[in-house]
Amino acid sequence: MLTIFPRAAGLLALIGAALPAAAQPSQEPELPVVTVTVNKQSQALERVPASVSAFGGDELEAAGIDSLEGVAQMTPGFTFQASGQSGLQPPVMRGLTANIMGFSSSVALVVDGVPTLRGQGFDDNLLGIERVEVLRGPQSTLYGRNAEAGVVSIVTRQPGNDPYAVVSAEVGSRNKHVLRFDASHALVQDTLFVGVAGEFFAQDGFIDNAFKGHKEDGRERRNGRLALRWTPDDRTDATLRYAQRDYRDEGSLWGSVTAPRGTVRSGTDSWNDSTARTVSLDVAHELAPGVRLRSVTANNEFTDRIKQDIDFMPADMLHVSRDHHFRTLSQELRLEGQLGQAQWLAGFYTDRDDHDLSFGQKIPLGSTTTSATQKGNSTALFTHWSIPLADRWTVTAGGRIERDEVRFALAGGSEQSREWTHFSPKLALQYQWRQDAQVYASVADGFRAGGFNAFAPEAYRRYQPERVRSFELGAKGRLLDRRLRYGASVYLMDVRDMQVQQIGSPGQMFLTNAASARPVGVEAELQYLLGSGWQIQAALGLNRTRFREFKDGANDYKGNHNPLASDATGHLGVRYDAPQGWYAQAHLNGASKVYLDAANKYGRAGYGVVNLMAGYTFGHTELSAYVHNAGNKKYDTIGFLNGTTTIYSPPRELGVRLTWRM
Repeated sequence: MLTIFPRAAGLLALIGAALPAAAQPSQEPELPVVTVTVNKQSQALERVPASVSAFGGDELEAAGIDSLEGVAQMTPGFTFQASGQSGLQPPVMRGLTANIMGFSSSVALVVDGVPTLRGQGFDDNLLGIERVEVLRGPQSTLYGRNAEAGVVSIVTRQPGNDPYAVVSAEVGSRNKHVLRFDASHALVQDTLFVGVAGEFFAQDGFIDNAFKGHKEDGRERRNGRLALRWTPDDRTDATLRYAQRDYRDEGSLWGSVTAPRGTVRSGTDSWNDSTARTVSLDVAHELAPGVRLRSVTANNEFTDRIKQDIDFMPADMLHVSRDHHFRTLSQELRLEGQLGQAQWLAGFYTDRDDHDLSFGQKIPLGSTTTSATQKGNSTALFTHWSIPLADRWTVTAGGRIERDEVRFALAGGSEQSREWTHFSPKLALQYQWRQDAQVYASVADGFRAGGFNAFAPEAYRRYQPERVRSFELGAKGRLLDRRLRYGASVYLMDVRDMQVQQIGSPGQMFLTNAASARPVGVEAELQYLLGSGWQIQAALGLNRTRFREFKDGANDYKGNHNPLASDATGHLGVRYDAPQGWYAQAHLNGASKVYLDAANKYGRAGYGVVNLMAGYTFGHTELSAYVHNAGNKKYDTIGFLNGTTTIYSPPRELGVRLTWRM
């Protein structure tokens, strides 16, 4: 903590010294106003009293970013836990992690208003998107449970009157083949519109199976989105959406810690046949001038179906399997409007979880399969206000009261239930010292739901909710004739009843509440148009999350790192766009060392990866080439499953992409 605070103070002092300065008038292009909706209302980015990173769909496409992992690399304080399995992408933000076996997350993923609140299915192929917004800090006031560290909000592009089409084809290393498309058209002008987007992806693996004589970890995806939009009049806008992601992979990116890197001798077939499906109805209606009703009804499903060898030898001695089916039906209603100069929002949210769980394990003495059900209900009322106090001062306040119930039963056993009622307040004060620059201070509460360890011994069956209180100071705005956008924040969080994921024997994971922590950190990001076609984008996140107290039997982990949380993340991107139509860019992404366990025995070393890309645009067509991990950096996660398994990092990858835009 003592090392981070001086850095934070120095950073804010540097920004404060720069604020009064003004550059001479320039004819160079300026950064546009960015509008975000992470607070469930439209606001200019510079007027949101919180740490927000926003990326436009066109901006991400230009940078070659087509995954949430790429978004995280450009966002301070945001990473993903390595799992080596498609569709299982647990997020980490500000030192707080997702719990794989607890089926919960510290960060919520929201796609067009539809939430995913666990690491399973926390993924998106960024097809047909308008923008991605990453809001850091507790967001339980507006988003409820499992948003205690932040929210990733994805807004897809709405079909409209103007026809739109983008098609790209890509080939690359290890027989990579990708086809992506996004198109929309008006079926009835001004009234009925349709949009469709899709992706087909296939790539061979890089892990040699010396026993079978082929690669072990091939990847295949089929993704699609369909949107039907109806605007019968100027006051009503309704969109019916369907999205599906299919993962049809071979084995995970796993190997034995004792074997040569990238080599297994497995005689057991490993595979991942997981599927995500979402259907939603999103209706907005203007009830009166300035008063708007929004309704989002959704069914969100994810089937997590895998079989994975974990001894990596010819005989089938050890393997694990999952066949989990997660279903969440949700409904949100909210009203928003203005009362004088105040902007307000009030809403109601309810959801129902219905999860079927099945976990199998092969050991030398035989095979076991454990089945269970986990059901739940949540109901919440929330409100959010932005109230001007004076010419430049604004207070933002909100609160949410939520009741959660979880019911669990092993197959053939009796049902157990738990329930909680939680109030999540938020208060922020901001000073808008100029139109596009502010400083702010905030305090907010967040929580992660408690529940049951489905496949742990009875002694470890239950765990309590995790609670967070966060204090934050920040500054954001635009400088240098609006050619530089900056944001910086310092935060301190108090985490109580901290949920820590423990790993016993291979396949046996469970959560305990034996820890508390006080994460502290600083985040900074900037985007700068240097002129003459050059631009720079940078992000830095520093975080210190250590156990204040944590005793597990005879073990005392006080002072240890929270597993899976980096102390530092960073991004630096440089791009040049030439007047002749060609461009070149380089991105450096990195993170510090992480540990896998509370004892800090196993982990992944810190790393830095360079990605390169260049292209040329002629007419409606763009031809580009890229190199991912240009230095072929190895940053394996060593010691997964209690020291037995290595999760391999991907090797260098080269590719060429051809894109046509209408």
